[in-house]
Amino acid sequence: MTGPAPATTPEPSMVPDAQGRFGPYGGRYVPETLMYPLQQLEEEYFRAQKDPEFQRELSYYLREFCGRPTPLYLAERLTKELGGARVYLKREDLLHTGAHKINNAIGQALLAKRMGKTRVIAETGAGQHGVATATVAAMFGFQCVIYMGAVDCERQALNVYRMKMLGAEVVPVHAGQKTLKEAVNEAMRDWVTNVRHTHYILGTAYGAHPYPVMVRNFHRVIGDEARRQILEREERLPDLLIACVGGGSNAIGLFYPFLADTGVKMLGVEAGGEGIIPERHAARFQGGSLGVLQGTRSYILQDAFGQIQSTHSVSAGLDYAAVGPEHAFLRDQGRVDYGFATDDQALAAFLRLARIEGIIPALESAHAVAAAIDIAPTMSKDAIIIVNLSGRGDKDVAQVVAKTGIQLPQ
Repeated sequence: MTGPAPATTPEPSMVPDAQGRFGPYGGRYVPETLMYPLQQLEEEYFRAQKDPEFQRELSYYLREFCGRPTPLYLAERLTKELGGARVYLKREDLLHTGAHKINNAIGQALLAKRMGKTRVIAETGAGQHGVATATVAAMFGFQCVIYMGAVDCERQALNVYRMKMLGAEVVPVHAGQKTLKEAVNEAMRDWVTNVRHTHYILGTAYGAHPYPVMVRNFHRVIGDEARRQILEREERLPDLLIACVGGGSNAIGLFYPFLADTGVKMLGVEAGGEGIIPERHAARFQGGSLGVLQGTRSYILQDAFGQIQSTHSVSAGLDYAAVGPEHAFLRDQGRVDYGFATDDQALAAFLRLARIEGIIPALESAHAVAAAIDIAPTMSKDAIIIVNLSGRGDKDVAQVVAKTGIQLPQ
């Protein structure tokens, strides 16, 4: 990790700039065909930001349809067992559709409606963003197509069934590694072809401007709520925030409202897979380098010739070769630390939270729980940790059973 940035580096509150750049990261690297629709989306989004009616409608759906605010829950038994800091869980797993992804899907669906689009598309890894997109498409009456890597279709079969039940067409992608990167490629090809009537509901804080800032702002409700809730409960701010980082939407949603609070440390947890071995993990800050992929400039897992490396994670939602540009910027600033949890650590955390707290987390979220399990015992009992429990683990139960050897009843 680099040290503190020089005084000329923009403050977090000042980014992105007008070109969508977070320092050296971000921007808009797309085919010419997509430049106008991205500019149109940018203009419409910033108009909507200032439109009280749009904000009223968004707040209404987040509250009445999605189930916000989500609780900030003190994990008492886990805290006691760890013997250190008090561990709070921000319960995004309790949202309608089972994860934080619905925050952004609702926001982008409302934008699509404003722009007169009749069809929405999305990419998905774990399937939670696909389910959220299919859900809002059904609610607003859009035609919906979801692209999903064939490998992810198999390991997240439950979510494939949910998307189909909601009326979406699910297209398995058989190219390349058959995971999230390939799903994004296919979604972008579709958008180029059908851009006049189609909106691409990109699911993470990645991609060409304005997606990283737009997705961050739709998810900042997580951190805004958590900030209010911890002040009500503890009458002070937390010492540490922890969230898993794939593209980075749930993490930036939690972190962003606390960035100006210098006493609050933050930790993003990437997918360590089978260890930091080339092509056996998805920890971009551990083995990545600067490059351009799928619309933006950020840290990417690539070889010496710029070819994108294969990735691996037990969690489909973290199995991606690049990280959101704002996360890369915050790492350079020294404002957020980034570590990783291995598959084995995430699986152990998954089972431990289930058995101690009665909460089955998504495997993605289990990476953040694993970090809390390691760190909390090293902190005083007066310290406070907030872990973003970004999703629930129904979708992962069969995979965890297969990985851990849990015996099912005969």
